Amino acid sequence: MKEIRVHGRGGMGNVTAAELLAQAAFADGKYAQAFPSFGAERQGAPVMAFVRINDKPIRTRQQVYEPDFLIVQDPGLLYSDEIMDGLKPGGAVLVNTNRPGEELPIGKEFKIYTVPALQIAYEIIGQPFFNVVMVGAFACATGLVRLEAVEEAIRARFPGELGEKEAEATRVSCERLGECN
Repeated sequence: MKEIRVHGRGGMGNVTAAELLAQAAFADGKYAQAFPSFGAERQGAPVMAFVRINDKPIRTRQQVYEPDFLIVQDPGLLYSDEIMDGLKPGGAVLVNTNRPGEELPIGKEFKIYTVPALQIAYEIIGQPFFNVVMVGAFACATGLVRLEAVEEAIRARFPGELGEKEAEATRVSCERLGECN
């Protein structure tokens, strides 16, 4: 089983990103869970969402304490002491940033992927919907789900022109994944 923790702030679409990733896993014939963790949060407060993906039914229902992967939508959260807690040795971190991975406060024992998701969202979608861009980049970085499955999940959730633009943005995210590294 692979476990993913999504970090961002309220209003960034963390829960939607987790749900899209789980839907993509379902489309790939896998089992998945997606769920949020937040209290009485407000717009801009740190929020986490979790995803589990497995080839077998998933029985556990607790939060993800030792993820294999982190998706960090707000790079400012990297400066919080708790964000890296529990990340498995050899785990990977995907960060929404224009900065090179070696400039980020992430230990050398982890694989670092960077993608300028906000920039891509503005270029392709025309709005700051970078959460879907991050899901596409995650698919390409890890191979855990197919990019086509992510695009299918996006089109199902956001039909019409918006979904088409978001699907295109996910393809661009794969092309630009790690260009800052």
